[in-house]
Amino acid sequence: MAKLIDTVSEKNKSSSYRHPEKRNRPDTPVLRKPEWIRVKAPVSKGYAATRSIVKEQNLVTVCEEAGCPNVGECWEQKHATMMIMGDTCTRACSFCNVKTGLPSALDPTEPGRVASAVAKMGLKHVVITSVDRDDLRDGGAAHFAEVVREARALNTDLTVEILVPDFRGKMDAALEALSAHVPDVLNHNMESVPRLYPFVRPGADYHWSLNLLYQFKRLHPEVVTKSGLMVGLGETKDELIEVMKDLRANGVDMLTIGQYLQPTKHHLAVERYVTPEEFKEYETLGLEMGFTNVASGPMVRSSYHADMQASGEPVGFAGGN
Repeated sequence: MAKLIDTVSEKNKSSSYRHPEKRNRPDTPVLRKPEWIRVKAPVSKGYAATRSIVKEQNLVTVCEEAGCPNVGECWEQKHATMMIMGDTCTRACSFCNVKTGLPSALDPTEPGRVASAVAKMGLKHVVITSVDRDDLRDGGAAHFAEVVREARALNTDLTVEILVPDFRGKMDAALEALSAHVPDVLNHNMESVPRLYPFVRPGADYHWSLNLLYQFKRLHPEVVTKSGLMVGLGETKDELIEVMKDLRANGVDMLTIGQYLQPTKHHLAVERYVTPEEFKEYETLGLEMGFTNVASGPMVRSSYHADMQASGEPVGFAGGN
């Protein structure tokens, strides 16, 4: 029988060191996880091969930095979500396991290294994300565009999905920069409901994020837009459904919904674990609203089986559910 592990990795257990800005937050109890939140340990040869390519190219992945529970499954299939512009974020969101601080200067060799890793993995669809870079004039949008250009130049059949930050205060510059090399999918996560933004995304604004998705779609109607939500943070079903309606009203095509998992006792607490049945309800409602694809399940994350979503295939639940 395959070994099952808790989704909080050994790396995350020591993250009070990695997150000095979170160390001063009150400790919050970590609720016992239901059986459907367990995943297989990442021990396969495919996982090791992907990890080797990532390390060889000196790349950062959100899979590792954010402690994604699906890293074993995804890396076994050589699907890794690259995190560009460093491993240090200028924000300190209470749910996130990426460290906060002053980032380093952009590395001009990074787009080429990302492209090389994508080629070695033999990917047909890649997801590129980043930390927030509030220190940059365009929030790092031009760097995103350069990664898209390099990746396509080296991998002619590749489709590219970018999971971008909110570019708050820099939308015009960011949209102009992204337009230089437009992705196949533009993803920006709303994460939660408006009422919870002060606790979940204190540096963000709900309407700004919604407008970013709208403005990009207005400029590039041919490009698929996508967003993601976490549940279990205290939102009500009605609040979540209202956000889904807002996304559709602003032209968003695809949606992911997954369970929030508390990385450490210094992070925001899980209020409840949403059942697989309720996730199925959200999938059904989303498709009825007009989303072309809804990936909704306890272990679903923004880039979970993004290749399947982009091609229109139903994703289903992560973790074998």
